[in-house]
Amino acid sequence: MPATCGVSPVRDVIEFSLAAWITLAVIAGVFVSLAATRLAPDVVLVIALTVLLVSGVIDPATAMSAAANPAVATIAVLYVVVAGLRDTDAMVGLTQRWLGRPSGLASAQLRLMLPVSGASMFMNNTPLVAAMLPTVSEWARKIGLSPSALLMPLSYAAILGGLCTLVGTSTNLVVAGLLDAEVAAGRVARGYDFFTLLPVGLAALAAGTAWVLFASPRLLPTRQSPVRDPGDPRAYTIEMQVLPGNSIDGCSIEEAGLRHLPGCFLAEVERGDDMFIAVGPQFRLQGGDRLVFVGVVEAILDLQRIPGLAPATEQMFKLDGPRNGRVLVEAVVSDRSPMVGQSIREGRFRSRYNAVVIAVARGGSRLYQRLGDVVLREGDTLLLEARPSFVDQHRNSRDFYLVSGIPDSHPRRHERAGVALLILAAMIVAATLFEQLGFFRERDFGILHAALPAALLMVATGCCSVDSARRSVDWSVLIVIACAMGLGKAVEMTGLSAVAAAFFTGDGAEMHPVLALATIYFATMLATELLSNSAAAVLMFPVAVSAASMLGLDPMPFVVAMTIAASCGFATPLGYQTHLMVYGPGGYRYADFLRMGLPLNLIVGFVTILIAPRVWPF
Repeated sequence: MPATCGVSPVRDVIEFSLAAWITLAVIAGVFVSLAATRLAPDVVLVIALTVLLVSGVIDPATAMSAAANPAVATIAVLYVVVAGLRDTDAMVGLTQRWLGRPSGLASAQLRLMLPVSGASMFMNNTPLVAAMLPTVSEWARKIGLSPSALLMPLSYAAILGGLCTLVGTSTNLVVAGLLDAEVAAGRVARGYDFFTLLPVGLAALAAGTAWVLFASPRLLPTRQSPVRDPGDPRAYTIEMQVLPGNSIDGCSIEEAGLRHLPGCFLAEVERGDDMFIAVGPQFRLQGGDRLVFVGVVEAILDLQRIPGLAPATEQMFKLDGPRNGRVLVEAVVSDRSPMVGQSIREGRFRSRYNAVVIAVARGGSRLYQRLGDVVLREGDTLLLEARPSFVDQHRNSRDFYLVSGIPDSHPRRHERAGVALLILAAMIVAATLFEQLGFFRERDFGILHAALPAALLMVATGCCSVDSARRSVDWSVLIVIACAMGLGKAVEMTGLSAVAAAFFTGDGAEMHPVLALATIYFATMLATELLSNSAAAVLMFPVAVSAASMLGLDPMPFVVAMTIAASCGFATPLGYQTHLMVYGPGGYRYADFLRMGLPLNLIVGFVTILIAPRVWPF
C-alpha cells in the first residue's frame, strides 16, 4: 500500500502485513475446510469472501466485481448450450461410435480420453467439456460404471490436449499476447505460433493419460450407483413402437442400441399378428414393430431417449400441449382409487387425469396384457407422462398413495439434434477465431461473444425450452467461481502474490538454469491452484522473463514452462474451470482431486522441465 499524506510508511507496512496475514489465513482455512470437512465448496468460498469483506481486506466493489467477470457469465451461458445438446441428445450419435462398449475401466477411459484430448487441440477445452458432460454421464450409467470414474479423466484429457496448440486453452492465448508485446518491444526474439507448444504438450498428454489409466482404479472414488438394483420390485412393463422411416427402422437390435441395456431386457417383438420371443442381436426391426420391455425406471428413461422409439400408446398424442413440455411421473394406485378393478382403457385414465400411462409395475412381475387392457390393482405403480403440474395437483389425492416426479425426464427433441450440432459447431469456430485472430483479440472478443448467441439460438430454435435453460444453470458452481476470483483479488491487492513470487524465485543470480526453470514451473503451478489459470499466467509471465534475463538465458523455455504450469492445476477443483463443471455431476470431494491431481502435477512438471530445454536450449 503506497504511503499517503498524514500516514507513516511504517503504519502502511503494518496495515499491509495485517491484510496479507488475514488473506493467508483465509486461504489456509479454505483449503482445510474443503479437504477435511463435508461443507459444500460454495458455502466455504462465500464464508471466506465474507471474512475478507468484513475485515476490510477488500471493499464491497471489489468483492462484487468478480460476479461481473466474463468467465462467470461464460460458464452460465455454456450451461444453456449444454441444455440444448442434452435435450436433443445431439451428442449421442457422435459419441456412440467411438465410445461403444468397453471391456473394462481402462478401456473406457482410453476410449474417452484419446478423442477428447485430440478435439481439445483444436477447440477451447471449456465448451468441449460442457458438450461432453451429459453424454459421458449417460454413457457411464449404461456401461455400469460410476460417473466419478470418467468425469475427472474427461476434464484432465481436455486440459492435457489443450496444452498442445495455441487455441487449446485460454491460458495459451493470454501468454501469446503477452509474448507478442515483448517481441514488439525487442526484449524477446520470438513469439508463439500455432504448434509451438506441441512437443511438450504431446509428452505431457502421453504421461498424463498413462497416469490416469494406472492410478484411477486405486484413487478415484465410486460414490454414485449408475443404475438401480436390477432386482428392484418396481420393474415396469412398457411397450415401445419403432417409428416408420426413423433412424432405427431397418437396423438390427444391436445396431439400434437395444442390446445390453442396464436394468432392462427386451421380452418380445410384435409385428402385425406375429410375435417374436427372445430375439437375437441380429434381428432386424421394421417400422411399426411393437417392442415389449421389462425394466427399472432408469432403463425406461433410456428407452425414451433412443431416437426412433416412442411409447406405443396412442393416448400420448391426445394430451394437451407439446410433448417436450411433459415429464415422467411415478404414481402408486391407492385402495380408494376409482380406477381399481378397471382397465386403463375402460377407466378412461387419460380423460380423468390428463395423463397417459406408459408403463405399469406390479411387484416385479411381467404383465402380459396390452397396456390399455391392464386391470389396475391397489399398489400398482404407474409410470405416467403428464404435465409438470400433475405432481402438485395430485400429491394429496386420495386416488394415489404416492406421486413423485422423475428428474430430467422430459422427452428428448431428437428432430432438433442436427440444429443443435450446427449451433455448437458455429460456436466452436467463432470462439477459436475470436481467440486466434488479432482483429477480434484487439476488441476483446472471446468465448462469451460466441457462447451467448449460441445459447439464444438453442432456445430460439426449440433445441431447449426457456424453463429447461433456467434449470440447467448450476448456481453453486458460479458462486464458487465468483468467490474464488474475489479471493484472488485479495491476494493481488495485499501484495501476497508478489511476496510469494519473490519467495519462490529469489534473485536468481546463482541459480542453476534447470533449478530456475523448475522454480518458475512449480511457483506458477501453485499460483494456478490458489488463483486461476489466467491470473497465474499474468502474474508469473514477467517473473519468468526476468529470471531468464538475470541468468542471461533464452526466455523461451521459461515462458513455455510457465504456460504449461498455468494450465495444469490438477490438484484442486478450483485449479481449472472444467474441474468445477465435473465436480458436482461426478460426486467428487476436494480430497479426490488432491489424491489424483497432485502426482499428475508432479509428472507433467517433470516432463516439461525435462523436454523444454531440449526443444528450446538455454
